[in-house]
Amino acid sequence: MSIEALKQAVYTANLDLLKYNLVSMTWGNVSGIDREQGLVVIKPSGVAYESLRVDHMVVVDLEGNKVQGDLNPSSDTPSHLELYKAFDGIAGVTHTHSEYAVMFAQAHMEIPCMGTTHADHFNGSIPLTRIITEEEVWANYERNTGLVIVERFKDLDPLEMPAVLIPGHGAFSWGKTPDASLKHSLILEKVAKMAWGTLMLNPNSLPLAEYLLDKHYKRKHGAKSYYGQKQKE
Repeated sequence: MSIEALKQAVYTANLDLLKYNLVSMTWGNVSGIDREQGLVVIKPSGVAYESLRVDHMVVVDLEGNKVQGDLNPSSDTPSHLELYKAFDGIAGVTHTHSEYAVMFAQAHMEIPCMGTTHADHFNGSIPLTRIITEEEVWANYERNTGLVIVERFKDLDPLEMPAVLIPGHGAFSWGKTPDASLKHSLILEKVAKMAWGTLMLNPNSLPLAEYLLDKHYKRKHGAKSYYGQKQKE
């Protein structure tokens, strides 16, 4: 994919944040990476979605140096870059402050897998990072936010768990394309709302049985998946 095509993909994914009610004001961003060139395209900082244009998209290298664009990149760019450096299999990252995901983040709670809707997309509870330290905040807040996420995934597969919560902050999701990362953010918000509602109705609700979680995840993902239509050779 050319950089111009990647700009279009990232632009469209950012507009979809608004379309799917995942952002208010300018509280979110989507990026994408060209792995061959080592270049990342991301939304500019503080620009309203209603006035966003393709040519507003900013291109940076993996060290955060601006390569193309007249505007400043998102302030969250260093977080995105750390995820691209650590998670080889991803090519899109989304950050939001969507309401129900934020409720869990502010409560310092993982989102438990309460049902098969969750299990179809995430292989377990949505993880929560540790609280970022004061020293980390003042040293390099955005970069260290990314590093705290990477730390949390030391023993997790980011492709099986394409989302995370930051305590008191919000959510990050990722995928193999910018659009896939956006869709994971949408699904994250939906399952967060379902989990919240379930726990409101019955605080003693139990998580989905492990064998059902395993069945639902694996029927859609992996070598033995059988959900959907097979691609023609």
